[in-house]
Amino acid sequence: MRPGPRPKAVWAGYVACGLAQGHAAVSFYWAAGGTMGLSTLGSGLEEMGETASPALSAAAWGTGIAKVLTGLLALVRPWGRVFPRWMMLAAGWGGASVLTLYGGVKVIIQALVVGGAIVPSGPVNWLALRWHLFLWDPWFLLWGVLLGVAAWHYTRESSAGGSAGKRPVG
Repeated sequence: MRPGPRPKAVWAGYVACGLAQGHAAVSFYWAAGGTMGLSTLGSGLEEMGETASPALSAAAWGTGIAKVLTGLLALVRPWGRVFPRWMMLAAGWGGASVLTLYGGVKVIIQALVVGGAIVPSGPVNWLALRWHLFLWDPWFLLWGVLLGVAAWHYTRESSAGGSAGKRPVG
């Protein structure tokens, strides 16, 4: 049996999945006790990471697992055969919305702070702020936008009778 036609923008789902897995790998590295790069996060996480806090480790494992699962649900596999269409669309659009808003709002605010349009009332960890502005938060933003592109194509494919949302018969 030949597989059905592939969505035109399946690449967006694969790249979103790759971004999720990359984020997960970093979380798992920190969860396993790695400290390189913790200084780029701010909020005293570097000091917490050096003391091997069980709470920080559990949080890093949890977020890593959540990122892996999010990546696996990037609408690149025929999940419509396992889960109802509405569930896939809710996960796709919900994830895209949360990631895009989270990354987008943070990037805008950080750019305004770095550009001097917003003056913080307290001390600022400029190293962490710049890492968030130029790497961590744009990564979330791009991940969300690409997941949105994948969700949009999944929506069109599945509503047009394409193979993405069909459940097997029998």
